[in-house]
Amino acid sequence: MDHTDLVLTRYKLNVDDYYRMAEAGILSEDDRVELIDGELIAMAPIGQGHAGIVNGLNRVLVMAFGEQAVVSVQNPLRIDRLNEPQPDFVVLRPRDDLYQHGARPEPADVVLVVEVADSSLRYDRTVKLPLYARAGIGEVWIVDLRRRVVDVHRTPAGDGYATVETHGPDDTVTLSLAPEIAVALRRVFA
Repeated sequence: MDHTDLVLTRYKLNVDDYYRMAEAGILSEDDRVELIDGELIAMAPIGQGHAGIVNGLNRVLVMAFGEQAVVSVQNPLRIDRLNEPQPDFVVLRPRDDLYQHGARPEPADVVLVVEVADSSLRYDRTVKLPLYARAGIGEVWIVDLRRRVVDVHRTPAGDGYATVETHGPDDTVTLSLAPEIAVALRRVFA
């Protein structure tokens, strides 16, 4: 059979379809997938180094923000009807219900997104970072486990960010949307 004339049809899912799949038992809470551009994308397994950095960041971010924000760990962020990624961290503007009721977190609620990357580094840079930029998320950190650095992306511009800074384990990063918050990376890279 000659496949050169074969046309493949892809069916895009929206966020409502995604949740209906979970309600029907097709997807469970344990399935590590996220919705990107209307497609279910399998997420890489979490390795020990990744887990350790997430633990360090969780401690530092919660202590730094206190009651000034909600630090959401590996939870969904609704970008639009076709995109609901699950970043490692989303620091959200405070809300009395801690985002348990009403609208799910959206880009307007975001102070900071953090992706911790080992095997997912290329995907985080080429797929998720442009998605966050197009959504107008003002600051995104990509923690590169192999290089032991944090690439800080600020000022969304089209599919990217106008400002990118790289910080090592001995640096302190001050957030652009919360300049009173400074994160000492030595407390993250143990």
